[in-house]
Amino acid sequence: MIRIYIVDDHKMVIEGLELLLRNEANIEIAGTALTGEEAIQKIPSAQVDVVLLDINMPGLNGIDTCKQLLKDNPELKVIAISMHKESSLIRMMLSSGAKGYVLKNAGQEEVVEAITKVNAGKNYLDQAVNEIVLNSVMKQPDKHYTNNFPTLSRREKDVLTCILDELTTQEIADKLNISFGTVETHRRNMLIKTGARNTAGLVRIAMEYELLKSD
Repeated sequence: MIRIYIVDDHKMVIEGLELLLRNEANIEIAGTALTGEEAIQKIPSAQVDVVLLDINMPGLNGIDTCKQLLKDNPELKVIAISMHKESSLIRMMLSSGAKGYVLKNAGQEEVVEAITKVNAGKNYLDQAVNEIVLNSVMKQPDKHYTNNFPTLSRREKDVLTCILDELTTQEIADKLNISFGTVETHRRNMLIKTGARNTAGLVRIAMEYELLKSD
């Protein structure tokens, strides 16, 4: 029996995965958590084999959660379950110790296969993720330097520009005609993409690596 733990800040996602795996004879859900902090606190005592871990979470993101979980529990196996398709983010998660990466739109067979293979000590990338990684490796860089970060979206650049202009979240929302929550989502995504721990770190990285520079 493979005991898994699901970590995602959206209860609907957790319930969907529970429904997906409920009738699998060899898989048992040991518990769930809505934050990385909660997972770190509860997983050591839950006798877990495999963790299904979201990346984009408030507070401690999936990358830092993965590092801490494996530091405390080296025998644990982690599979990233995410909607993010950025090749650099995928590599960042894998370099943090995750043994698998599956997109949230993956079917039941893919999720079960990922759990089974990772529990057996193998690595697993679903077909879509594998193609993304292969394409990124095959592309030849056309610049004289290597950028270690994923490309920011146009809207993320708009939000970042406002942050550099020292606008508050509400002021950014008003200026860009988007909701307060959407601004926070873009900010959180940029923190995850760059590996920055807070907004001050994001600003430093943005200036150092010229993230607002036109492609």
